[in-house]
Amino acid sequence: MEQEYTAEIFGEFAGEAAALSIQDVGILDAEMPAIVDAPAKPRAARRGREARRTARQKINAVTTPYFVRGIAPLEILNEEALAIIEANAERLLQEVGIEVRDYPRAKELFRDAGCDVQGDRVRFPLGLARMLCKTAPNQYTQHARNPARNCEIGGKNTVFAPVYGSPFVHDFDNGRRYGTMEDFQNFVKLAYLSPAMHHSGGTVCEPVDVPVNKRHLDMVYAHMALSDKPFMGSVTSAERAIDTVEMCKILFGAETLQSQTVCTSLVNANSPLVWDGTMLGVADVYASNNQACIMSPFIMGGAMSPVTIAGTLTQVLAEVLAGVAFTQLVRPGAPVIFGAFVATLSMQSGAPTFGTPEGANAIYGAAQLARRLNLPFRTGGSLCASKRPDAQAAYESMATLLPTVQAGANFVLHSAGWMEGGLASSYEKFVMDCDQLGAMQKLAAGVDMSESGQAMDAFTQVGPGGHFLGCDHTQANFETAFCRAELHDSNSVEQWEAEGALDMPARANIKWKKMLAEYEAPTLDPAIDEALCAFIAQRKSEMPDASY
Repeated sequence: MEQEYTAEIFGEFAGEAAALSIQDVGILDAEMPAIVDAPAKPRAARRGREARRTARQKINAVTTPYFVRGIAPLEILNEEALAIIEANAERLLQEVGIEVRDYPRAKELFRDAGCDVQGDRVRFPLGLARMLCKTAPNQYTQHARNPARNCEIGGKNTVFAPVYGSPFVHDFDNGRRYGTMEDFQNFVKLAYLSPAMHHSGGTVCEPVDVPVNKRHLDMVYAHMALSDKPFMGSVTSAERAIDTVEMCKILFGAETLQSQTVCTSLVNANSPLVWDGTMLGVADVYASNNQACIMSPFIMGGAMSPVTIAGTLTQVLAEVLAGVAFTQLVRPGAPVIFGAFVATLSMQSGAPTFGTPEGANAIYGAAQLARRLNLPFRTGGSLCASKRPDAQAAYESMATLLPTVQAGANFVLHSAGWMEGGLASSYEKFVMDCDQLGAMQKLAAGVDMSESGQAMDAFTQVGPGGHFLGCDHTQANFETAFCRAELHDSNSVEQWEAEGALDMPARANIKWKKMLAEYEAPTLDPAIDEALCAFIAQRKSEMPDASY
């Protein structure tokens, strides 16, 4: 009976496995009787299919600067567990302390605030670090040069940002190789063109064809000129952070930075329990200038933290408390994000592993701790250890991305393109991941309980035994009713074979090339562009090439 009903209602649908989608049916209501009742037609007779596909792609290309979650965060720790972890973190700060290396100013600030400073070891009196963190805002706006792209970071908002820090890049045509400035620019363009990517990111790959001490200038300029989305600054030295601030002053206006945050940058703890001079110097520069820092432990559980989730979360909280406290001593009220990057290690080989249940639990738990501190939270992404954009990459990435969204993360670095444990930025995986970011955004929106969402008018019109394909409610909502992943193939095997029998990575290869071929840069004021280029030229002329 079910098979007979399917054949009767879908006709050509059932025979060709949705070669014409429900969107195709809904666009031309006059086609409905023919689709339901007529015998199958030759492929060439499908009127306007390409036009309808183009129309769907335009619908799917709606860009939002961030999205607001409509679902409650998943919480795995009860009040007792949270209190134990917080008490253990306070004990860790008080009894063991944090090591502050190569940055005397930080030790002076901590000493003046009441810490016990002995050599490089800084110990916090009970509750001091938490008290210092209270001046940090629970939400802030990162302004983009296009105000329509401004990101609200914190609260129920989520911002997706691309892969970060990979020295290698990978694509199907050229394989694995060191990244170049052209690759860097390409990933900035892809992030700009991807509707579900809200942020331009930072070191989307490492361009090794430019000297280390100069490449940050070209990298920051690429974000400023090739995209109008928010971006991240250089963090490899305090001097390079200063260069970022100066370039931001040119782009946004010198006075603007004191009242607006235009840059959010990643500052990693040297886990376990160390904040080094490079990272503290960078945080000092950005916090002093009202720019945001993600104070983020970078932990491989079992090597850089205990093997247990509770122990790792204790360490994460202690390191974040110390880092955030430092930014608030530099400038009370400076925007800051509670960061947590936690992966596990193979206890057999020592290799990093991703998409594990332990990693997911660390994400959920850290998110709860961040909310109790009333701070925006960064974690997760589309992480995998796979060497290709294959099934392993997909499984591991989704096993990280889904908990990230369910946990209520506010800023998600490595949302797209991460491969090989972060060693490679993949062109194909970038666009594959962006498809899933759109799906996560739809999932996080929750259930539409508006009058249209309740759909009672559809029941009234269709009645028992009917179908909903041609009813008014479907016609009014079909374009946005269901998430459509552009790279997924749901067609019949016959149609798939006729179109080249391409798997998803092969389709992704075609897509990213098409995106780059069609890229058009957002307009940048020529006077600002000239000033940025002049600043870069001057800075490069002031220093010889260096590899550090």
